[in-house]
Amino acid sequence: MQRFTKSKIMVFPREIIVGHRTTEQIADLCNRITSGDKVLIVADKKTMKLSGDDIRKILSKANYKVKYRLISAPTVQEVNHVIKFSHKNKSNILLGVGGGSVIDVTKLAAYELKKPFISVPTSAAHDGIASPRASLKHSKGSVSKTAVSPHAILADTKVIYKAPYRMLASGCADVLSNISAVMDWKLAHRLKNEEFSSHAAVLAETASQLLIENVDSFKPYTEESAWIAVKAMIVSGVAMSVAGNTRPASGSEHMFSHMLDHLGSKILLKRKKEKPMHGEQCGVGAIMMVYLHGGNWELIRDTLKKIGAPTTSEELGVSKKKIIEALVKAHEIRPERYTILGETGLTEDAAKKIAKITGVN
Repeated sequence: MQRFTKSKIMVFPREIIVGHRTTEQIADLCNRITSGDKVLIVADKKTMKLSGDDIRKILSKANYKVKYRLISAPTVQEVNHVIKFSHKNKSNILLGVGGGSVIDVTKLAAYELKKPFISVPTSAAHDGIASPRASLKHSKGSVSKTAVSPHAILADTKVIYKAPYRMLASGCADVLSNISAVMDWKLAHRLKNEEFSSHAAVLAETASQLLIENVDSFKPYTEESAWIAVKAMIVSGVAMSVAGNTRPASGSEHMFSHMLDHLGSKILLKRKKEKPMHGEQCGVGAIMMVYLHGGNWELIRDTLKKIGAPTTSEELGVSKKKIIEALVKAHEIRPERYTILGETGLTEDAAKKIAKITGVN
């Protein structure tokens, strides 16, 4: 008989606190997470004013010695600056107070430092607030890196719902794209015998379903919408912790998004001033990838519309030509990750047909 040698480590948030005015609970949460008294808050200028200053005051009153480090971008350089600053101040715990970029830098620094960290989102633009992965920017787009799940998540809906609604809609689009990601994962399991976790897949699909079932109650700038969205994003992040990788929430639709990033700033339409957000690109990608799988792509499209996320190249702010180019080249992003795009990708004619049928172009 062959000896059983499998082993796996799954790290989950110890506590998840979501709701109205939960910022007030930060000192008690730190008490439960660390026995030390030195806290490092990582934020950017905006999120420090938005929430970081309040957290610093609350912790200082609770006799914590609080330092803060402001970052400007999710880069390796900023991660190294946080690590050095933490070493210098002998921090016992790190708090990532901000959006996805701030939290990604914090979780990577905490991973290298082997220190606990608390995720304190001030917006909800993607499921990175709870995932064990981090995305850093570089000259040709972004790269996903192994990090660590937060020891705890403290999401104050009173803060989050005030962030630009576009960010929340983008985060919801990111979670909805789990549907195509799980389809890709199941396909890779069937065709390539890739290891598959039904528990992780169900969690990822549950996160998407939570949004679909509650989409009619979504309204811009309401705490209830923030509450539903954040819960879905946290479940999505936990699914990745169960899987031990990003498979439950990242498939061909993410490859499409990363290829758009890789193609560069020329993708923007002249009349569109703001770059597309990650979740927005993944949502549009998911419409087309679910179509390729023969799934209910109309449900994805209609849910995105109700939430207020883009469903077309024009709404996304990307030229039709670049949509096709990204579809054709998307399989090059992670060639080791098998998806519906296969190993050779789509032909240009196929890409044009898919974009037309789904209404993206």
